[in-house]
Amino acid sequence: MILQQDTPDDYVLATGEVHSVREFTELAFKRIGRQIQWDGKGVDEKGYCDKTGDILVAVDPEYYRPTEVDYLHGSPEKAWRQMGWQHKTSFEQLVTEMVDADLVALKHNHHAETGAMAYA
Repeated sequence: MILQQDTPDDYVLATGEVHSVREFTELAFKRIGRQIQWDGKGVDEKGYCDKTGDILVAVDPEYYRPTEVDYLHGSPEKAWRQMGWQHKTSFEQLVTEMVDADLVALKHNHHAETGAMAYA
């Protein structure tokens, strides 16, 4: 749709929903059968596996943005208004697709490193 427009322009393709990194993290780990238990606050907060106690998530200040933004929200209004575009993928579906793609990539990389053949 974007490429078919008469005049080039910028569009935001988003759900218009707001989700936290915490929500994303919890859904991603849930997809691989792990539950996160949170402990601490701020830069000292960590996410632990509820079964093993292993640290699965920790804050790394190295990845902070120079001017951190407290609230980010993608508005697809322009894409909807000008093209009638609406999202069809839910937040949960998006997280699932991302995790599944990473699992496939990990499996492929493991097979490549070990010299084993990977079959789809």
